[in-house]
Amino acid sequence: MILRSWLRVFILCLAVVVVYINSFHGVFQFDDYKMIVNYARAHSIASWLYYFSHNIRPLLKLTYAFNWISGLGLFGFHLVNLAAHVINTILIYHLSLRFLSRNGLQSPSSGAFLAALLFGLHPVQTEAVTYICGRSVSLMSMFYLGSMLAYIKGTEADRDFYTYLLSPLLFILAFLTRETALTLPPALILWNACRIKKEGKSICVFKGQAVHWGLLVLISGTVLVHYKYEQLLRFSYGLRGIGENLFSQFNGVGYLLSRLIMVNGLNIDPDIRAFSSWTVPVIIKAVLPAGMAITALITFKGRRWISFGILWFFLQLIPTNSIIPRLDIANERHMYLPSWGLFLIIAVGMEKLMTSSRERQKGFHAGIIALLIIMGYYTWSRNKDYRSEVSLWEATVLQSLGKARCYNNLGFAYELEGRYQEARNAYEQAFILDPDFVLAKNNLDKMESLMEGKE
Repeated sequence: MILRSWLRVFILCLAVVVVYINSFHGVFQFDDYKMIVNYARAHSIASWLYYFSHNIRPLLKLTYAFNWISGLGLFGFHLVNLAAHVINTILIYHLSLRFLSRNGLQSPSSGAFLAALLFGLHPVQTEAVTYICGRSVSLMSMFYLGSMLAYIKGTEADRDFYTYLLSPLLFILAFLTRETALTLPPALILWNACRIKKEGKSICVFKGQAVHWGLLVLISGTVLVHYKYEQLLRFSYGLRGIGENLFSQFNGVGYLLSRLIMVNGLNIDPDIRAFSSWTVPVIIKAVLPAGMAITALITFKGRRWISFGILWFFLQLIPTNSIIPRLDIANERHMYLPSWGLFLIIAVGMEKLMTSSRERQKGFHAGIIALLIIMGYYTWSRNKDYRSEVSLWEATVLQSLGKARCYNNLGFAYELEGRYQEARNAYEQAFILDPDFVLAKNNLDKMESLMEGKE
């Protein structure tokens, strides 16, 4: 059945809202307290303005401030997060449609529609949507994808307003939300490089990008001299060196890829092991990304949708999962923007299977609908974990049985609810797992003293 474009967009919006409507029951979690609840600069516009020159991600923090003073409470925070995800799903549909239309797909609108549904409904996106601080990723992606679409529209229709004004402006807004937006100029090159040539005409991969690259140089210089970023880099390289982080990222990227399949094993604090040299586990885990990279090179001439999808995935992971160490080797929200490339490949593959065998189309359609329903169900289920701090950390320790921090956070959640014996047990488990974990030891001592005083 052929659907009109507006109807596809309506279905996308409706589907995303339906599976995320229960995210509004979510409470503040984990970093939300550090970045919003206990962060005075996020409580008024005046405070935000006063500290503007000292802030990083100022636009992100401005949205927190507007939410805080709006009077809508948690509802307002979740509303902004969900709205950003809905807009991103629509942008993914339009970008996919433009890409597939220029790469010879028989049914580009169907492939684009499926790619957007996968993006909008897959449970791996919940951390960027339901977790309030995950907004840094989803909001940045909204400006990033909007900038791409404006650039594409401008260069294809020779509209200078879109190419040289709107797209660069959205690029700036994306960076002011999250630094990972710096991959945008290379993403524009990738887009042009993977387009099929029309009527023998060559395509300039740098067409209309002068302003974007100029902004990249300017923004990069600002990052290098800003003292906040200097402090973050010093902290990062105090965690592990470049080499150790690169080896560890084979484990991290493998974990992220596995979340596309293990939709019932999502984890806000995954226990991912660090590596410092070539070992058998590292070599095994390096096979998959290496195979993906080789596939991208092989398919560049004949199946550029595969090449584009893989290269997009790796490009978007570079800022978070390459040479700059982070406290956590990988987090699921890092998959938010990179996942589009893989969802595009999956969608086109499914579309090609359907069009190659008309007799089996009904079966394929039923299978796709079943897949989308399953993803929606697990997204809905994952959202329920965010309804309290206890429920989130109880779900987390089941996935990270060997990570002390998870048990310490669970203990604190129990403590806030007055469940002191359970809090003590969780703190004790954290201390057993990591005897050098000072915070867990202090929390355990405090809880034992509190319980003795009540006896």
